[in-house]
Amino acid sequence: MFTLTNKVALVTGGASGIGLAISQLFAQQGAYVHILELNQAQAQTVADELVQQGFQAEAHAVDVSKQADVVETIQAIIQKHPIDILVNNAGVAHVGKAHTTSESDFERVMNVNVKGMYNCLFTVIPHFQSKGGGVILNTASIAGTVGIPDRFAYSTSKGAVIAMTLSVAKDYLHDNIRCNCLSPARVHTPFVDGFIAKNYPGKEAEMFEKLSKSQPIGRMAKPSEIASLALYLCSDEAGFITGCDYLIDGGFVKLNN
Repeated sequence: MFTLTNKVALVTGGASGIGLAISQLFAQQGAYVHILELNQAQAQTVADELVQQGFQAEAHAVDVSKQADVVETIQAIIQKHPIDILVNNAGVAHVGKAHTTSESDFERVMNVNVKGMYNCLFTVIPHFQSKGGGVILNTASIAGTVGIPDRFAYSTSKGAVIAMTLSVAKDYLHDNIRCNCLSPARVHTPFVDGFIAKNYPGKEAEMFEKLSKSQPIGRMAKPSEIASLALYLCSDEAGFITGCDYLIDGGFVKLNN
């Protein structure tokens, strides 16, 4: 079950955090993984490691916020082989309320988290239509549906991701294109460690425990746990699932009251 043998997958932001875990798991399950990443060196390191382990992977440097770059990169991949799966994962975070978020910061978050996903959808969907179908998985967040303090721009962008997911699922239902999204709570990634170190120097352990316990289950998610759900939703076993936002949040949304 859950094999991706003979499948070709694109993973944006696929060289760190959740994206890295997805790239690794999809490759292990037989997919030919194309890692689209702003940081070329980081992506190449991940791809090289996967190839050395006997899996299939390639790295591509691309800024998802620039449509021309996205189109050029993805079209080059399509020329090599058809794409079966798009994991729209690339994203950036921001801390701030509406009145403390600068215009430039708001635009940066929206350009990557919303426009970046749109650019990939814009490019991949016609290909899926021409080949008779495909699977899209977008990375959203619980911040898109519940109030998270000091996350105005980020929450706005993730709410848009959920809306895009539903729109795409509806519009392309009869093109055999499935589209779902994941909404994780806090996931323990290097970003989280860096965020704590930057904003709470000297209180790292205390803040890590506080953030961990904000999930009723008492800890943050592991990237591998998010990747496992992504694998299921992108596999043939999930063929009856489309237009869904999957909470993977340790009980945060339903039990945190």
